Amino acid sequence: MQQRLVECVPNISEGRRSEVIDAVASVVNQVEGVKLLDVDPGKSTNRTVITFVGPPETVGEAAFQLIKKAAELIDMRNHRGEHPRMGATDVCPFVPVSGVSMEECVEIARKLAERVGNELGIPGYLYESAALSVERQNLATCRKGQYEGLAKLETPGGKPDFGPAVWNEQTQRSGATAIGARDFLIAYNINLNTTSSRRANAIAFDIRESGRVKREDGPGSPIVKDANGEPVRQSGTLKAVKGIGWYIEEYGVAQLSLNLTNIRTTPVHVAFDEACARAQDRGIRVTGSELVGLLPLRVLTEAADYFLGKQQRSRGISDSEKVKIAVKSLGLDDLAPFDPTKRVIEYVISEPGNAPLLDMNLKAFAELTASESPAPGGGSVAAYASTMGVALASMVANLSAHKRGWDERWSEFSAVAERGVSLQSQLAGLVDADTAAFNQIMEAYGLPKSSQEQKNLRHQAIQDATKHAIEIPMQVARLSMQAMQVAKEMAAIGNPNSITDAGVGAMAIRTGVKGAILNARVNLADLEDDGFASEVREECSQMWQKVERVEAEVLQRVDEVLGA
Repeated sequence: MQQRLVECVPNISEGRRSEVIDAVASVVNQVEGVKLLDVDPGKSTNRTVITFVGPPETVGEAAFQLIKKAAELIDMRNHRGEHPRMGATDVCPFVPVSGVSMEECVEIARKLAERVGNELGIPGYLYESAALSVERQNLATCRKGQYEGLAKLETPGGKPDFGPAVWNEQTQRSGATAIGARDFLIAYNINLNTTSSRRANAIAFDIRESGRVKREDGPGSPIVKDANGEPVRQSGTLKAVKGIGWYIEEYGVAQLSLNLTNIRTTPVHVAFDEACARAQDRGIRVTGSELVGLLPLRVLTEAADYFLGKQQRSRGISDSEKVKIAVKSLGLDDLAPFDPTKRVIEYVISEPGNAPLLDMNLKAFAELTASESPAPGGGSVAAYASTMGVALASMVANLSAHKRGWDERWSEFSAVAERGVSLQSQLAGLVDADTAAFNQIMEAYGLPKSSQEQKNLRHQAIQDATKHAIEIPMQVARLSMQAMQVAKEMAAIGNPNSITDAGVGAMAIRTGVKGAILNARVNLADLEDDGFASEVREECSQMWQKVERVEAEVLQRVDEVLGA
């Protein structure tokens, strides 16, 4: 299942006192579910960039605690540094990584800003996507005048979006903070088969949004100026891209050094292809590329989807396979090996043992199921059955997409395979979830019951755990019903040579649906919420009947093909 992750990159106005930096950064890991990724201090700037990720439910809390600690330990009245700044926590942007929209990040930023203003008395501004006005989308506008100009807080044009609009001893100590939401910024270098930084620079100018200064008649000729006497610029081909060309002595090649400031506008694969085209125009070839720092998984999976689409191949494959395709297509291992486990945020933060059942081989899973332990039981096996069933249906879709003579239908089957792979991932995540739900019930029954208060708490915990243990198999059943439609579709229009695979997939999914229903029903007897129980029973009855009908339709189609 896709993780819901938000990156937060607060910049604090301290880069020299390690004890302060450590104290501020340490509060992040005290918030459940949040992981500190990087602490990067700069002595000359007297500024530290702190990077952490977490779910949208708790990442705002971590940011609040960091801003609070920074305000306690950093006195802006004594701060000096080369980088523009205006507060103890200068900026605090939220960035969607996976499973989270920009709108959700905006909501996190605005709620945090309100809390920082009300509870900490720190004034500040909302910027980029979180801005309340167009004028304040640009961080430079919000930070104009820097700390020394914060008397503007008391002026109409400088009034903060949150916190006190006064310049007193408290705000003089904390300064102001800019809180925002923005997309991921990618530092991306593209390798060229030349040592010429001049040629690399020319390609960078072709690509970057700001382009180059326009001249009357080519290089060396007079600069074209506007009515105000300012140089006229000729825009490059890509929006939201900054860049220069340089020579890297370590590698002995020239590179394009690009900053992709909005990967929704210009993703990595688009920048790569455009660089290839513009380099070829100048008699130069791109040999590979280099991604700097950590990046979201979607950067690579979207690149893989792009290149698979150009090849007219199905996109309905696993993320791990897509990562391999992206690495090869972008030449990310041109200069040095590219290790996704150390470079992709979702992989870096993954904890070993989070999915003990799913990580087992089939033999170990079967042996554990057969043991005296009551878990894993029917619920986990049902989820696994549906996982394998929809995997078979996805396989049929992929085989159909690549069938000779069906080339014009590749996108049709690719779309089906993508649906199937998505359902496969979600169902696989529920294999461990079902066993965890059972264990939660056992833990609730094990709570103390010496006093009436303890009895009440234990009773409520049992009811909550029982309800959860019903909801998990119901999720399995609902997702399995969607998976059954994928199997039905592939039986109807997929490669007839794989018709039995679609049939086996449908039967496995049927088992998953009915198995999940049985596991939901067995827990209903202990649930006191009669309304919820009644709704579950009705839904189970409908799904039970429907899955039998769909399975029969699939098997009828199988018989038709086999009997032909």
